[in-house]
Amino acid sequence: MIDKQVLEEVLDTVYTGGVHFADVFVENRKATGISCEKGKIERVHTGVDTGAGIRVVSGDSTSYAYTNDLTREGLMEAAKIAASEKNDKKNLSVNLTKVEPSVSLDIEKMPEQINTGDKVSVVQAGDSAAREAGGDVIRQVMVVFGDVVQGIVIANSKGDYIEDERVRTRYMVQAVAAEGEIIQTGYEPVGGYCGFELLNMFSPEEVGRKAARRARAMLEARPAPAGKMPVVLSSEAGGTMIHEACGHGLEADLVQKGISVYAGKIGQKVASEKVTVVDDPTLKGKYGSYRFDDEGVKARPVTLIENGILKDYMYDRLTARKEDRESNGHGRRESYQDKPIPRMGNTYIVPGRDDPEKMIEEVNKGLLVKKMGGGQVDTTTGDFVFDVAEGYLIENGTVGPMVRGATLTGNGPEVLQKVSMVGKDLGFTIGTCGKDGQGVPVSDAQPTMAVEELVVGGTGHD
Repeated sequence: MIDKQVLEEVLDTVYTGGVHFADVFVENRKATGISCEKGKIERVHTGVDTGAGIRVVSGDSTSYAYTNDLTREGLMEAAKIAASEKNDKKNLSVNLTKVEPSVSLDIEKMPEQINTGDKVSVVQAGDSAAREAGGDVIRQVMVVFGDVVQGIVIANSKGDYIEDERVRTRYMVQAVAAEGEIIQTGYEPVGGYCGFELLNMFSPEEVGRKAARRARAMLEARPAPAGKMPVVLSSEAGGTMIHEACGHGLEADLVQKGISVYAGKIGQKVASEKVTVVDDPTLKGKYGSYRFDDEGVKARPVTLIENGILKDYMYDRLTARKEDRESNGHGRRESYQDKPIPRMGNTYIVPGRDDPEKMIEEVNKGLLVKKMGGGQVDTTTGDFVFDVAEGYLIENGTVGPMVRGATLTGNGPEVLQKVSMVGKDLGFTIGTCGKDGQGVPVSDAQPTMAVEELVVGGTGHD
């Protein structure tokens, strides 16, 4: 996208006396979005966004400027804005050397190889399948398809030069069912670090049917009971809880600011010995995967909690420098307009050895969660509240009727301490994680897990 010599010139300009680190992040993003509502294709959008961000770090302060003018003149003008030191004495002359990735994330069907008509067809297929599966009670169906091809170039004052291309595709169906005054929603998203082959891995028709069936079933569900009870979190529920109640608190910037419940607890027991938590951006095909983070650091798996013991946090270059260590590859940004910050990639609890069916058999009266909804968490305390999108009563060791309106309330570290069984399976969910006004693609996963006790909120009676 940009001649290497120009990048060297930009870095030489900003890397003056008093500067500890400088980098340039160049991005060319091509995106397609297609949506269907009320049985009609409402929107077909394609676009390209290109630009560069220049960052200069001096001590604890950071200067950042960005531009969509990628000419030499445009970049040099942004460099002058970003340069925080006026000292003209140069500490070095940057000579860039290309860094090769340590992992491969291959794409089978690149988005540009697929015509728009085929993309529209999979959207229509999901819509038709949802309406057929849901029957007369379905009032609304929304289907969204999107793909992104992000070409990046990263150059820094250490002499690193990185070129990479990232491809992500997602597909989502939301169905709304209504009967009388009762309205329920079913939502099913899929996605990955992949191209159009996503729709071979996940049939658009089946995604549509899942969303509609969930919405329809919720109409007949009984109100959830309230109180403290054992909870079995199915692997189908994905890793929403581990992402929110644990993951954010393990990002190094929150730790260093003292707004994480996990601050100062390296080496301490923070979970059941059955719980091991890993963030691994190198997993093939997962939505939060990448070869390099957005600072040009090679991606690698990081064990955050091992057998209940807190082992590490997720660092970018700045937070790592404050502790005189190397980044572990978790500096991410939404686009060239944003500074990188510590973020998750693919966060999951490592599968255990327990049988998921046995977990249910050992519960006399409790709740089985098959799909998580939205929620919120206070990273300072670890307290959380989550909605249950699909849940069932467990009665005398068997799965009972479906319930609606359930919430889960608890404290992240306390809940992880109460994990009594961890299954052999593993289920992933996808999402766009928001932090500091930036959204980045992530995946979360967990095995089926038994939690000895959680506070379940509901409107039903025993």
